[in-house]
Amino acid sequence: MRILVIEDESGITSFLKQGLEEEGYEVDVAADGQTGLQYALSNNYDLLLVDWMLPQLTGIELCKTYRKENKETPIIFLTARDTVQDAVFGLQAGANDYIRKPFHFEELLERIKVQLRPISEHNGMFTLGPFLLNTETHQVFKQEEEILLTQKEFQLLEYLIRHKGKVCRRNKIMDTIWGLDATSDSGVIDVFINALRKKLKIQKDEEFIQTIRGVGYIARES
Repeated sequence: MRILVIEDESGITSFLKQGLEEEGYEVDVAADGQTGLQYALSNNYDLLLVDWMLPQLTGIELCKTYRKENKETPIIFLTARDTVQDAVFGLQAGANDYIRKPFHFEELLERIKVQLRPISEHNGMFTLGPFLLNTETHQVFKQEEEILLTQKEFQLLEYLIRHKGKVCRRNKIMDTIWGLDATSDSGVIDVFINALRKKLKIQKDEEFIQTIRGVGYIARES
């Protein structure tokens, strides 16, 4: 697996490069946004680690430009910004995840593993916390209790669980589940998400299906 680290603080760059290489990753580094973008567009990487504040080209600008080239490589922002608005702004720019500085390397490593985890079936069985989804029998269970879902509700839950730990953008959900483009989104996703939460009896303090305002949703282990 090949990772590109775009970070202008040499101490952080050295720390990340050494740590990731010890984990078996091949690591390239760039110290500014413009160079980082050139590397990203000219090579095949499995993941990009991008600092928010970079010289020449900010992480936000880099991410937007990279996505315009139809590049779908996962991007994780490294940022000292800590507000919800900043997080949403980064995700709207095209990032898949973000981690706030200072961070523990172990947490970053787990976030990287989530983004690099292949979307694959496990005998048609997928789990999310206490929930078990069986694509073969089209059934959903919460522990021993079967939850009856409509076809679209099942498809939506399956999509979220298959992408567990990753941001599912509204336009992708509309296209995959309803076969419609983003302009057709009149709040139908929100209606179905609310119905899912109600049928699955997800409590307010449980984060199995989280809303990323202005971006989409993410399924997480609570």
